[in-house]
Amino acid sequence: MSENAEKGKIIIVEDEESILSVLTEFLVSNGYEVDPFLESKKALIALKNNNYQVLITDMMMPKIDGLQLINFIQKEFIDTLGIVITGYGTLETAITAMRCGAFDYILKPFKFEEVLTVVESAMFYYSLLKSENIPKGLTVKANLLRKFSESKLIRENTILRSCLKDKYKFENIIGISFPIQKVFELIEKVADTNATVLVTGESGVGKELVARAIHYNSSKKDNPLVVVNCGAIPETLLESELFGYEKGAFTGAANTRLGRFELAHGGSIFLDEIGDMSFNLQVKLLRVLQEKSFERVGGGKTIKVDLRVIAATNRNLEELVKEGKFREDLYYRLNVVPIHIPPLRERKQDIPLLFSYFLERSNQLNGARIEGFTEEAMSLLMDYDYRGNVRELQNLVERLVVLKKTGYIDLEDLPEKFYTAKKAEPSQLNIEKGYESLVSEFEKVLILQALNETKGIKSRAAQKLSMNRTTLIEKMKRLGLD
Repeated sequence: MSENAEKGKIIIVEDEESILSVLTEFLVSNGYEVDPFLESKKALIALKNNNYQVLITDMMMPKIDGLQLINFIQKEFIDTLGIVITGYGTLETAITAMRCGAFDYILKPFKFEEVLTVVESAMFYYSLLKSENIPKGLTVKANLLRKFSESKLIRENTILRSCLKDKYKFENIIGISFPIQKVFELIEKVADTNATVLVTGESGVGKELVARAIHYNSSKKDNPLVVVNCGAIPETLLESELFGYEKGAFTGAANTRLGRFELAHGGSIFLDEIGDMSFNLQVKLLRVLQEKSFERVGGGKTIKVDLRVIAATNRNLEELVKEGKFREDLYYRLNVVPIHIPPLRERKQDIPLLFSYFLERSNQLNGARIEGFTEEAMSLLMDYDYRGNVRELQNLVERLVVLKKTGYIDLEDLPEKFYTAKKAEPSQLNIEKGYESLVSEFEKVLILQALNETKGIKSRAAQKLSMNRTTLIEKMKRLGLD
């Protein structure tokens, strides 16, 4: 055994030889025994046959990547603490790795003092958790594990805050997933043109945010952006709202009024829920798009406007065209540059980042100090479908912050629908977690649901679960719910 083994044994997996060599030399010079590997397959064999305190692995590697190595040490109950190396462009993988059990992460290009700090921290936690001086009772060790878990949550929150930089935040649109990054790219490409844009997506995905991002990143940004919700204004009033009216055009028209198109001159007009517009109004809108001109209601003077039209809908306009409810020529005029925003259930990578973003905002607005979400709570939050999309998620965060005020959001803080939404069907279970782990997870959900329904009264919760109160208390202690 090397003379450095007493300070700690580290395995490094990095497919760039220059980085591997430099890291190895640095850690050896600081008193650690290091086994370096260029190939993750060979490193996997070494992990099976040796005792390492720390694994340092690059995330992006051929055949077996860093995340798979982290998964391996978790699955095989190997005590090694994993540290992942990742670049700024792949911070989302660091979040995933932390959720899979990684101790910490190192950002490329790294500084040696930062590497040493992370490694020393990992070695410290390892020594605490493996110490033979810990009393036989579980209390001290449980507290150490709890502190370790809390520090992981703090580090994970740091990653999420790092992600809320320019690459993952466009105006107030948040996301690290591939679909939302494509939306960012389209906004950047189309913003400084005059092309008409059609934004599609379910209610609550952020269609108006996209429209605002397009306008405020264009040459028209110093002129108005006028927003019209075509579905919220009665059909009889929508025409005069859009095009204005002349004095005396109808009963009650005491003065001439400018319409939204005139008010948007020089800027942009955002027509939300365009699929709800009547067939007659569609004809007038088509003319505005073709000729950039219109007449006020009750007037004969042609008014010219210079503006950009951005439309949005949560309906399938192609289907409406087939049904004869939407003009085909208008559809093609609007659909010059289509931007589709996928629902939140199709881009679940964005959920932790959105929670972090809205949590920070809600803390400021409500004078609260919520620090983040426990892994168990975030697991349930990730499994939920969010039929109301980002709007529903935002409202949930505000509710949780107002009710909790401080600390971490945990399972018992979540509304009941998050428990009932998670069905433990065999096809949905991750059997790799092992039988005991899955049973414990299911017990925890059942007990928390019973406690939630009985407002925390253990005797009533025990009755609901058809067990003795003492049995319930023992199970709660075993599951860490006391």
